This record gives sequence, C-alpha cells and structure tokens, in this order.
Amino acid sequence: MKAMDELLLNEWHPVAAGETLQAGAMQPVRLLEQDLIVWRSQDGSVHAWEDRCPHRGARLSLGRVAGDRVVCPYHGWQFDTAGQCRLQPAHPRDTPPKTACTRRFLAQEAYGLVWVCLGTAPRRLLPFPEHANPALRKVVCGPYLVHACGPRIIENFLDMAHFGFVHEGILGDAEHTEITDYKVAEFDDGLGDDGMKGVIATGCFAWQPQANLLAAGGSMVEYTYRVVRPLSAILTKLPQAQDGFHEAISLHVQPMDEEHCRAWIILAMTNSVSGDDELRAFQDRIFLQDLAVLESQRPKRMPLGPGIEVPQRADRLSAAYRRMLARLGMRYGVIPDEAEKPPR
Repeated sequence: MKAMDELLLNEWHPVAAGETLQAGAMQPVRLLEQDLIVWRSQDGSVHAWEDRCPHRGARLSLGRVAGDRVVCPYHGWQFDTAGQCRLQPAHPRDTPPKTACTRRFLAQEAYGLVWVCLGTAPRRLLPFPEHANPALRKVVCGPYLVHACGPRIIENFLDMAHFGFVHEGILGDAEHTEITDYKVAEFDDGLGDDGMKGVIATGCFAWQPQANLLAAGGSMVEYTYRVVRPLSAILTKLPQAQDGFHEAISLHVQPMDEEHCRAWIILAMTNSVSGDDELRAFQDRIFLQDLAVLESQRPKRMPLGPGIEVPQRADRLSAAYRRMLARLGMRYGVIPDEAEKPPR
C-alpha cells in the first residue's frame, strides 16, 4: 500500500449499514486498501478487524461468528471481542499466547452506518444535527460502487450546473440552466480542536421539475451545502412550491482505494408517505445518472491546483472545496497543487 496521508487515516469512514449487521453477523469490507471485517457482538457493539488470521493469514471473513467469538475458517482458532485468541482446537488444553491476536481498528455506529477509523488519533465524528430531529424521517441509501476518486464524488454532489444535463426532467431542465451567484464561506463544525473547518454555500438556487417524490410540479429550490469532512457533505433543500417542506441529504464516501469507492447517502426528510424502497429507488435513479459521467472524468485523481481544468463562475463551491483539501494536506485521490508545477 502506498504511503497514506494522516488526514484520511485519522478520519472516520462509513463501511456498512447498521441494520444489515445483526448480532452474530460479519461482513468483509475494504477501506483505504485495507481488507477488513466488521462484526457485531451480542451486546450490540460493532468491531472492525484486519481480515487476516494471525496464524496462517487466512481471511477471517471466510469463517463465522459463534456467540461472541470469530472463528477462523482454516484451523478454527477462536477470537474474543478484544481480538485475543481463546481457543486453538489443535491444542484445546493450551492457553494461546498473547501474540495470537487480531489487528483491531476503531469502530462506532452512528446515523445508521458503521464507521471505522484506521488511525490512532481520530477527530470526532462529523456533526449531522438534522439526523437528530425526530420530525425528520431517516433512510440509508446505497452503497453505490463508483470507479472514481472520493473527492470527484463529493464535488459532483456540490455541483448544481450539471442538473439540467445529467438530471434533466428531475433535478434540472435544459431551458433553466443558469446558476445565479451564491455565497461561499468557511464552515466551523463547532467541535473545536476535535473537529474541522470546512466550507458552506448559501443562497444556491436551481429550478427543478421534480425536487422530490412529493413534488407535484416544477419550482425553484434553495440549497445550502455544508462540506463537513474531506469526504462528507450535507445539503438541505427548500422547494418554494412546497411550503414547510425541508429535507437534508448527506453523502459519505468510503474510499476503497484511490480510484474505487462506495458512496453512502443518508436521507432526513419530512416525507412520511413514500415507502423506504420508493425513497431509495428515487435516490438510486439520481445517483446512477451521475455514474457514467463520474467514471469518465480524467485525470482520475482530482487536481487541486490550476492548469489542468478550466473552471467557470458556478464552480465557486467546488473551488472552495479544493482549497479546503489543499489546506488540510489531502494527498489521497488528488493531484496536489505542487505536483502540477512544470519542472524547471
């Protein structure tokens, strides 16, 4: 694995939907070129380990969970919730050595997702206050497999100028493509030294034929975008034709490697009419419209400096996002600004 920047190593990344990980269940996942298993013990806690038995290197994901122990498929070694081997069936009366343990990573559950951090000095999980609003309904959508780098996926989420072309008839219309000026500012997540300063865009307006499943016709929609972490962004929508309607949609990218990701979407909305499958199908339709364009972009890594791509005025938010990544020292999935300077 190539050198990893500390920014992403010490970040929390989504790897699984909480509802799909029942007690006694185990899932293989991939994060930052690391193969992992996530599993849930009987007390409801989630765990993340390297997908490798320390004995002969077999994948633990080929094994099973028995009670509160993970059982290796090769020689049946059993590991407790702390990752320590408690039984070697070939020597059932022996006490396994302390070195017979798995490599563990930090894991927690929030917003309907299981999050993992591969580093040792994580900042606090991103704030998503809309998710705590009991009046809003929450639905997890995805994951969507994307052959693109994480920053490209987030930037696409922040881009309104493509609505009339990629999402014509739903989020945009070919006759209403103008993007008026909007405001971009620094966003403080309020977590102090354990948090991060991102970016926020306000006063973003777009005309949409169908802003959501309940929309009966087209209208102007006001967006607010918050980029709260390098690979997480949250938007809120206020359709003018639906007085009192308010929804928040958050996008979180799981970087499997620099050019392959899984994208997770969390909905927090007032729609109490449509079923979960209907809401997911609507988001599936929108995301899959983006997929071909996202996967076609070159270079695969997103450039942070000038010289490779030509921006337009509507790109103010994405330009601020790129500056944010440069300020934070992002290296994974991007072309840093200094790499774009021609050799002397």
